[in-house]
Amino acid sequence: MTARAIMFQGTASDVGKSLIVTGMARALANRGFKVRPFKPQNMSNNAAVTVDGGEIGRAQALQARAARTAPSVHMNPVLLKPQSDVGAQLVVQGCVHGTANAAAYQRMKPDLAHFVLDSYARLKGEADIVLVEGAGSASEVNLREHDIANMGFARAADLPVVLIGDIDRGGVIASLVGTKTVIDPSDAAQIRGFLVNKFRGDPQLFSDGIATIARLTGWEALGVIPFFPGARLLPAEDALALTGTRITKPKARIRIAVPILPHVANFDDLDPLEAEPAVDLIRLHPGDALPGDADLVILLGAKATIADLSALRDRGFQIDIAAHVRRGGSVLGLCGGYQMLGRTIRDLGLLDVETVLTAEKRLEPVCGITSDGMPFSGYEMHMGLTEGPDCARAFARLSDGSSEGAVSPDGRVMGTYIHGLFTEDGQRSAWLERFAAGQAAVSYDALLEETLDELAKHLAAHVDIDRLLSLSR
Repeated sequence: MTARAIMFQGTASDVGKSLIVTGMARALANRGFKVRPFKPQNMSNNAAVTVDGGEIGRAQALQARAARTAPSVHMNPVLLKPQSDVGAQLVVQGCVHGTANAAAYQRMKPDLAHFVLDSYARLKGEADIVLVEGAGSASEVNLREHDIANMGFARAADLPVVLIGDIDRGGVIASLVGTKTVIDPSDAAQIRGFLVNKFRGDPQLFSDGIATIARLTGWEALGVIPFFPGARLLPAEDALALTGTRITKPKARIRIAVPILPHVANFDDLDPLEAEPAVDLIRLHPGDALPGDADLVILLGAKATIADLSALRDRGFQIDIAAHVRRGGSVLGLCGGYQMLGRTIRDLGLLDVETVLTAEKRLEPVCGITSDGMPFSGYEMHMGLTEGPDCARAFARLSDGSSEGAVSPDGRVMGTYIHGLFTEDGQRSAWLERFAAGQAAVSYDALLEETLDELAKHLAAHVDIDRLLSLSR
């Protein structure tokens, strides 16, 4: 039996496409369906390592978890990882394919379509239903030629499309009706219905709005989805999530400061810490000062380490971090943040290590124990080899017996290439106890599973899933 499929597109970025596909994946998996998520093209520096040795967008890895299946490179065959305002590293079916600026990438799309359709066919061969997620906005008619992310793919694969609008940002009627107005009539014919997402208040008050959209577009109204507060507990794909309101935690006993730099990557490393009631996590943006009472500074990964190091220095964070260390504070560098701590490329000089950038990218799940004897499991995703005297005090020992990372002589500055370090409850407890903040109060794996199930119930209560299944083909 051939798998069915349906595609979810949005009127703009951040309307909730990824979250809706995630919830639908769990809802259908709970019904016994073999579900596979698929995003033809993604742009994100928040990536995950797959079991088949490649990398995909973090959102597709979460969707795979929701579908109760292992993440595969075919779930996101084209991944763009921005390195500047106009250029990005190009990852195709999990492997680095080079770099391209925006104009060059447009010229490459016809060739990339082969990989996209190949990956889609592979997923259809192992699924009952494929949930396809578009990218950005369906109304970007300036990018329609050779499109592989939205209507171009929907037409090539003959997919029914559900268009999602975000009422929380305002103008949802105009955004949905406007999409119908500006896109090609043949593209509009692929759209079978629409969803209004992130509604706050009484949905009945928007019944006239729903009727207006349906009348002006000819599309079926498939549901009004209330805002889902639990979304903050799930790994985010878009760095827009880093600008959100800081969570107030009256029981916090440890303060962690994190400079947010222009090319920040894999920022979901923070999620398990932020879930802890004892942790007050402060994201520092341009113009912010590092709090004098911070216990720990974390330097996150970066897709463009040298550029982000320059931004860190330009914003004065290096002065704050040096003062923090002099006061007895601790610093942890993760991946690109680890490279910034060294003594080359005008680094911060807090660790006696040097990094040589290499062409080969290390993509590998890893596990082992940190220097305090606590187990961890995570992954490495980086280019570069870091060596130096402080590596003699390894941050961790991997399961194959090799040492990893570096620690300063006083033990207060640490660097590691390991992502996902804090997802292990025991490892997170060890970090909290280091700063007299007690043990971890959250079982992070259980929290994710509970949130995914709650999201599935949330969608089932407000969307006719049977109707969506009947629209799929």
